[in-house]
Amino acid sequence: MDGQEWTSTVVGHHRLRQDLAVIRLIGEFVPFAAGQSVEVRVPGHPTLRRRLSPAMPPSLDGKLEFHVRTVPGGWCSGSIVADTRPGDQWLISDPAGWLSVAPDGRDVVMIAGGTGLAPLVALVLDISRWSIPPRTTLFVGGATPRDLYASDMLFLLEGRFPWLTVVPVVETPVDPGWVDPWFESCRVDIGFEPDEMLEGTLADVVGDMGPLTRHQVLVCGSPGMTRATVKRLIDTGTPAEAIRYEGV
Repeated sequence: MDGQEWTSTVVGHHRLRQDLAVIRLIGEFVPFAAGQSVEVRVPGHPTLRRRLSPAMPPSLDGKLEFHVRTVPGGWCSGSIVADTRPGDQWLISDPAGWLSVAPDGRDVVMIAGGTGLAPLVALVLDISRWSIPPRTTLFVGGATPRDLYASDMLFLLEGRFPWLTVVPVVETPVDPGWVDPWFESCRVDIGFEPDEMLEGTLADVVGDMGPLTRHQVLVCGSPGMTRATVKRLIDTGTPAEAIRYEGV
């Protein structure tokens, strides 16, 4: 597969926040595994490659979904969030990454910061096909409640899968004072209530659970969040070999 590219066409561009969009595509089958990332090339920046993680498992009919957040100073991510349109053709290549769930019966703890949620949702959907999915706890973190951009989808998944528990975590329970028109336009009536959210950083909240010695642990988020969370897990007794992590 070295050097191979697959073509996919944008069929949906859903702007959820000022700095965040969900992009849905359909095209050629891309042979990645749930939890992996791929390289993408988009029309606005055809010479730049941006690594993104699909938010759904591989689909024989070529469906893909990506969650994209603007990176400060990032030309490509900003353009994807603001300028993507249905009909755009993306080139997909180089599936890679090692986030995965082993079918060994151990419970699973997933820790998602920001758009690090995407590959973990793909894994949740993937293991839902197993005859006996492992008990899975998914911690989803943001700076404020408004950052928890997929609370409606997670609420529905938790209701659908009895083996899944979703724990929303916010660093502060108060949203910033400025208005995000994209958030206001897509506000929904289902999701997690403020009193269901734990307060603190993901590293602190998960670290306070104590050592996770009988679990598979997956961490995905910004490089800083990932480093802090993995360090706290190891410092509090979780075996390093039990942790798989990826920065986004």
